[in-house]
Amino acid sequence: MAGTKFRPDGGLTARMVMTMTLLALVYVAFIVGLVLAGLNIWLVMVIVGAFALFSYFASDKIAMFSMGAREVSPEQAPELHALVDRLCAMADMSKPRVGVADSDVPNAFATGHSEKSAVICVTSGLMRRLDGPELEAVLAHELSHIAHRDVMVMTIAGFLGIVAGFLTQAGLRFAAFSGVAGGRSNNGGPAPAVIALLVVLVSAIAWVLSFLLVRALSRYRELSADRAAAYLTGRPSTLGSALSKITGDMARIPTRDLRQAEPFNAFFFAPASSRKGFSVSRLIATHPPVDQRLAQLSDISRQLGQGS
Repeated sequence: MAGTKFRPDGGLTARMVMTMTLLALVYVAFIVGLVLAGLNIWLVMVIVGAFALFSYFASDKIAMFSMGAREVSPEQAPELHALVDRLCAMADMSKPRVGVADSDVPNAFATGHSEKSAVICVTSGLMRRLDGPELEAVLAHELSHIAHRDVMVMTIAGFLGIVAGFLTQAGLRFAAFSGVAGGRSNNGGPAPAVIALLVVLVSAIAWVLSFLLVRALSRYRELSADRAAAYLTGRPSTLGSALSKITGDMARIPTRDLRQAEPFNAFFFAPASSRKGFSVSRLIATHPPVDQRLAQLSDISRQLGQGS
């Protein structure tokens, strides 16, 4: 985050380093486990490497395509670009590309593996529901993700889960077609079905560990972005108003639309869900409770009021 005026967050930096370190250990154990399960090490390296490179360099394109978003020019969205220009000037940071997704789900996200590839995107539903200051507050939240570089970390951290999930499904299908009977292959090694089941086991463990690590980072980074946006704009109550509007309107969005957007919850400003609070364990939530976010913004409002 060096070079910007977003408020530094040592806690976020420490968590990103810890998450990447732990994921690296999981990554090594994952490869060793697959090799011990009988897979060719070069095949493992090619599969993991290919997924890693693809998800890293194409992360912005994948997210934009999946959300049906398009990049817009200042001529196509002058008001949106004006808000981003103003915030980038305030934060003293480079301006990312700007996109709009034609979706009634009120939300925003930032993606990209580097500063040059960064994109900040809002949905048409968000722009219809928020006034200018509220939209600016949400954009500040998303810009802080780029400035903090946690978007890049989330992109890198997520690829192991993608690989593990893919191999789990492939192993299950292979085992189903090969049969689950024990025994050995013609050359004296483990039977193909046994190898497939071992791959499933190793991949599933790696997927669960990476999933929990990424979700824990995701929850903290949302609180960090709220803080950074509130201090940059000096209007935490406006961000709180936007958050209340967005989460309140989620219940009015068709379930089908919410389900289509849910895979990107970890990157959204607010989760695409009509459920209130935590209907599932806090360990698997992408965002902290709305009440916790609003309470933090209220505390910042009091701090800024006392300091004025």
